[in-house]
Amino acid sequence: MNGAPWTVQTFEPQVGKVVLVRPDHEPWKTSVRQLMHHPDIRLSTRTRKDLPAASRGRQPKGFLDLPPDKRPLVMLRVDHLREVESGFRSGDPLNALPGEPKPHYDPHVTTLTERRLAKVRELRQDTVRNSDLAAAHGLDKVSYRTLIRWDLDRRRFGPVGCADDRWLREASGRRISTAVREAIFTVRHETLHRSKLTAKDRERLIHQYVREEFGKDEPVPSYETLRVVWKEWFGSSGARQRYAVSAARAQAVATGRHVVVSRPGQVVALDTTVLPVKVREQVFGDPVSVHLTLAMDVYTHSIVAFRLTLVSDTSVDVAMILRDVMMPLPMRPDWGEEMEWAYPGVPGTVIAGFTGGKVAGLPFFAPETVTTDHGSVYKNHHLIEVQRVIGATIRPSRVLRPTDKQAVERAFGAIQSLLFRILPGYQGIDSSDRGTDPEGDACLTVAEMEHLIATWVVKIWQNRRFGSYAPSWDPAGDHSPNTLFAASMAQGGFALQIPPAELYYQLLPTHRVMIHGRRGVKIRNLWYDGEALDEWRFRLSGRGGTGKNKYVFHRDPRDPCFVFFQNPLTHEWHQLRWVGLPDEDRMPAFSDARVRQVMRELRNQGLTPKTDKDLLPLLLDLIGGNVPVEQWPTRLTKAQRTEHAREEAQAAAAAADRPKPSPATACVDEVAPFMPVPGRNPDNVVALRWRERAEQGQAAIDGERRRRREAASEMPAAMSTLGQRLRGRSLMDLPDDEGETAAEPGGQP
Repeated sequence: MNGAPWTVQTFEPQVGKVVLVRPDHEPWKTSVRQLMHHPDIRLSTRTRKDLPAASRGRQPKGFLDLPPDKRPLVMLRVDHLREVESGFRSGDPLNALPGEPKPHYDPHVTTLTERRLAKVRELRQDTVRNSDLAAAHGLDKVSYRTLIRWDLDRRRFGPVGCADDRWLREASGRRISTAVREAIFTVRHETLHRSKLTAKDRERLIHQYVREEFGKDEPVPSYETLRVVWKEWFGSSGARQRYAVSAARAQAVATGRHVVVSRPGQVVALDTTVLPVKVREQVFGDPVSVHLTLAMDVYTHSIVAFRLTLVSDTSVDVAMILRDVMMPLPMRPDWGEEMEWAYPGVPGTVIAGFTGGKVAGLPFFAPETVTTDHGSVYKNHHLIEVQRVIGATIRPSRVLRPTDKQAVERAFGAIQSLLFRILPGYQGIDSSDRGTDPEGDACLTVAEMEHLIATWVVKIWQNRRFGSYAPSWDPAGDHSPNTLFAASMAQGGFALQIPPAELYYQLLPTHRVMIHGRRGVKIRNLWYDGEALDEWRFRLSGRGGTGKNKYVFHRDPRDPCFVFFQNPLTHEWHQLRWVGLPDEDRMPAFSDARVRQVMRELRNQGLTPKTDKDLLPLLLDLIGGNVPVEQWPTRLTKAQRTEHAREEAQAAAAAADRPKPSPATACVDEVAPFMPVPGRNPDNVVALRWRERAEQGQAAIDGERRRRREAASEMPAAMSTLGQRLRGRSLMDLPDDEGETAAEPGGQP
């Protein structure tokens, strides 16, 4: 790449990751796939052994680069090589000198090796006769291998191949003393945060620094020299001061490379904003604001994934949207044939065979680099593990550099002007443009809004003609995201990589805990158990490091009803239920915040339940289980209703992401709220039967207790103790010497 060469610091062949380093730059963590397809990656000339030292890292050396006094010496070496090769100094028998060819250089009676050895003896004799002249010509230390090297370099590079590389050393530039160098960098750091100064002002500050720190006798170069050096080191100073400050701040954290996007998936921009349209949530039907997260491919400007959440996105939401980028979008019931996969190169039947159904015409691929903002959700340990699993690099955009995410920012504005403005419930750009009652105008539910955006993206956005974003190789052509993706497939092919369903488990946050022999595992104050743990009870995992002898469990924070365990031997994934779940039917969804509220309420009341079965009534009471439906509008505030709706939406999203959910163990409604169902009322409000669910939960607890009592009553009689045996017979009785057996416990001897 441009600049100093990169060297490999670490390489992980198992995951295909490599870390490259370069002087004065941050380490670059990338993948082998990205290196193979990077347009700027090429072999550095600084490390190539097939080039002379004077041409490594620079333009190739030429004969005219030699100093005038060295050119005759080079031609003298060439004459010696010609005589060794052909027997004549000129290399041409028609221009033979008197006495040529010499007997020991005659090519008809000698071999090339004999002639080279003869030339070495001749040069050594000349060194003895006139050592000063031989040293000046550089012939005093010529050996047999030197003649071979000169001959090979002359054939490849011409006469300059016989030149000494020390004659063409790298130029050192202007000589700047240590004191002046320190003064220049100090003034640079000082003036970067001041108002804009001219070059003459900076020269005066450099003189002042050298005078006060090193004395009056320290020489300082002229103004013109300082101006040229400043431009070479820091670039032109014609930019505005605020932009120069932001560029220096970004340079401190950036790698210094200018990325040119040349293929789909190379850079995916990710951003979240509040949807400017009020929608109705699925539980109570109240108007709420939702967050829209977009993932856009920078090369084709395709919206490859999006999500609507009632709360601000978390690390799990970011992981799931990256998973959506890698997976094809299934066709929906009301979508026509014009929205199916129609890209050339990979038939739709092939993809349908992998996915098990028809696929919509939306690109999917494995992202290489994901550009985000500086939110805390993108800086936690979970996202670091996610980028390792999917093989991508998540990089925040540079400070005060909106061009790093301008594609997705522009997409938000385009969707707003093309779609959101004409929808009922639109709130306007700011409060002065807001309507009288956008909450009252809201008529679309979250599911209907999600379906509307998905249809608009596949049917309209992907076929919309580019304006100023046409590709550089065809700026005057008609292109859309679909046509540009099809063209890239024709140029570089398409990697049909559909991740397995198990990727969902791998992208979840991990917990390292011990397995209790009887109760299972405890994660976030909740106990989980299942048959998959039977083989590993009372056993250590054998893992080392910080989680020594602990097992790894994956958990979705959006739905704590389940955790997931990977069998250490077969690597199969198993789902473990929370032991507080009812054995039959379903219960309302809850989140981590609700669990923390339960434990806080327990501490306030001074209660310490022994099992999670005792937590269920308190949990249902906190989420409204004991409040009749007809009392909700008066007993629950809008904030409480919104909180319940958020928990339902998060649980529904977690259930939709889980591969092959089991209907008997689902914690949500049979129909995911984010999927529109034909025939529902316009409000599409889910009627939650809290009273019935509370009674079902209590009945489940009673049933569990009844089962334990019945199991206890069916247990075999315990072994008799020593006291029972002593009371069962007289201590004065002596057994017979033979033929008498011991009496049964509790019986007579």
